[in-house]
Amino acid sequence: MAHLALKHRPKTLDALIGQTHLLSKGAALRTLIENGALPHTFFYGPPGCGKTTLARVIASVLERPFYEMNATTLKIEDLRKIFKEYSNALQKPLIFIDEVHRLSKNQQEVLLPFMESNAALVIGASTENPYYSLTAAMRSRSHLFELTAISDKEMFTYLETILTLENITIDNEAKTYLVFSSGGDVRAMLNLLESASSITSPVTLEILKEIRPHAMQAGSSESESHYELTSAMIKSIRGSDIDASIYYLARLIDGGEPAEFIARRLAILASEDIGNANPPALNLASSTLNIVKYIGYPEARISLSQLVIYLASSPKSNSAYTAINSALNAIKQGEIHPIPSHIKTHAKNYLYPHDYHGWVEQSYLNKPLHFYKTSHIGFEKTLWQWHEKIKQK
Repeated sequence: MAHLALKHRPKTLDALIGQTHLLSKGAALRTLIENGALPHTFFYGPPGCGKTTLARVIASVLERPFYEMNATTLKIEDLRKIFKEYSNALQKPLIFIDEVHRLSKNQQEVLLPFMESNAALVIGASTENPYYSLTAAMRSRSHLFELTAISDKEMFTYLETILTLENITIDNEAKTYLVFSSGGDVRAMLNLLESASSITSPVTLEILKEIRPHAMQAGSSESESHYELTSAMIKSIRGSDIDASIYYLARLIDGGEPAEFIARRLAILASEDIGNANPPALNLASSTLNIVKYIGYPEARISLSQLVIYLASSPKSNSAYTAINSALNAIKQGEIHPIPSHIKTHAKNYLYPHDYHGWVEQSYLNKPLHFYKTSHIGFEKTLWQWHEKIKQK
């Protein structure tokens, strides 16, 4: 059997799975591609959502030679050879760079003049948002599009197509596990199916679990349970119920939820629901996220348990969460004000607080705005007391 993921890789825009927000008729990205007007572009999204495949399809639609590279192994001399080869050609190549967030500043500087002259169409891909890893010059010459994980419904539909084309028989419960344990990663689903079908027919749940004991993303056999369990854990921690929090953590772990996913959600909670009421919560969450990346299960369960107990036991405040949301909403409503001249760079009349024992009265906004409301809970109460004391002569 040929490698299923390669054999059934879509060849046209209509054959691509998911990404309807980008590829449906009339969508901006699809229109740019079909009109031959696509500028340098960067895609980001989870593994197996079709970033590389989309780049290949774009090269086919535009009838451009396709070169696939990886930022971690990309050599500048290889780029220069490609550009030289097509220097006088009518049709310029499409250069696809995976893990584009790892491009060094030197690599970006080499690419820049060729992007500027359109010597090639550069498309990059990453599982992380590459916006901040790219230089301002690269960003100004490109568009950024986010791809999402393939939905369960789309995964089931695609799986049925593959099973028919390949004449593979499979138990219904095995189909369910194939989809939900792959977490929207089509490549992972086909790779698991391929391995299992080469061992036994019909493919069974038991053989799938023997090959992949834990789900890659989903925390149960139903995506709804995955989200509901995560929500229940977060709400239990927010409600300071330690036992309920640990119970839902255990449910997620038992269902095969990746330790890194759980740690990411807990890190968000540490800022959103605890914040400055107990600042060390974010430090512990950050440490736990870093730890579970390297140790994995079964040991990761202990670090996650420690973090959950600490978060559930911490005083709660959402002041930081509400403050930034309030400020962003105000900006969207038109609260855009010029920076006062005395705090601009190199301003002559700026009053340096350290010359005035730490604080001096001066305005930092042209219009008084108020976003932050302290909860006076936990350490946040102390912070506010510090803040007020600073202003007292």
